[in-house]
Amino acid sequence: MNIDLKDKTLDELEQLVVELGQRKYLAKYIFQFIHTQNVSDIEEITPLSKAFRQKLTEEGYFISEIEILEKQVDKDKTAKYLFKLGDGERIESVLLHDGKRKTLCVSTQAGCNMNCAFCATGKLKFKRNLSAGEIADQVNTVEADSGKISNVVYMGMGEPLLNYEAVMKSVEILNHEEGKNIGIRHITISTCGIIPKIEMLANEKLRPRLAISLNAPENALRSQIMPINNKYPLDKLIKTIKNYQEQTNQRVTFEYVMIKGLNDSHKHAQMLIKLVRNISCNVNLIEYNPNSECDYKGSNSTVIKEFASILSEAGIETVIRFRMGREINAACGQLGADWLKKLKE
Repeated sequence: MNIDLKDKTLDELEQLVVELGQRKYLAKYIFQFIHTQNVSDIEEITPLSKAFRQKLTEEGYFISEIEILEKQVDKDKTAKYLFKLGDGERIESVLLHDGKRKTLCVSTQAGCNMNCAFCATGKLKFKRNLSAGEIADQVNTVEADSGKISNVVYMGMGEPLLNYEAVMKSVEILNHEEGKNIGIRHITISTCGIIPKIEMLANEKLRPRLAISLNAPENALRSQIMPINNKYPLDKLIKTIKNYQEQTNQRVTFEYVMIKGLNDSHKHAQMLIKLVRNISCNVNLIEYNPNSECDYKGSNSTVIKEFASILSEAGIETVIRFRMGREINAACGQLGADWLKKLKE
């Protein structure tokens, strides 16, 4: 039985409240106090009667809470949060500033088993999936510390679609108008390409934006740096994305990490154009972020700009994402790098 109130949607809370002999509307107070006031003690939900609060506690219900162990801030204002979960596992979240917009990159797993060659997180052992409450609580906790979060991207530690149910449940929690009320168009799920789950996502009523971590335009190279490609090769992945668009009519983002001498030539750009030109999409070129656990170097800015120009001239909307949070190991592919270094010392 799930006894963490933070891990429940409003519908689930309504069902619980009724089962405990109370009026359905009381569930809204529980949901609001948890997700708008960041309450972690049932006793603080004062619209509930003292007797009902006591009954919830006696039945074993509680409100989980993640703990900030460390906060680092880069000179570009990027902030990295190290969290301790209830069982002692650790995760990281990254807060990005873009004008008035604040985007939080959340983790969905403790560790990751995708083992992408360019990613420090993939070098950490997979420990477990996070609950929906633990995912949503990253937003609650960072918002309490740094102000209103406008966008959420599921691009932190772990592969979101391998924790599908909890991820989609957290999306519902974060999107709900009685809680954080983050618009669904301001929530993005990034995946390395878990085809069966992309197919499931296409059928969801509540559907966030979809981003595909691509990083190579042909199978041999992609399999070299992303082992998941051996299970879900590019031809099947692209077909799935096209089917996804036919069902949803939503644009897809392709993320492409630029690695020096590996995937950044003019030939790779032309191959990428051929791969995605019949898909409604935009391409994010991400400057590779070096870390001590991965033996790669990032493409220089001239190469990245030339690559972007080739794509743009072919009619593909392209954005260059230069490094943010690099000095605190908060950039794409660097989460967990600090721990790996300490483990080896």
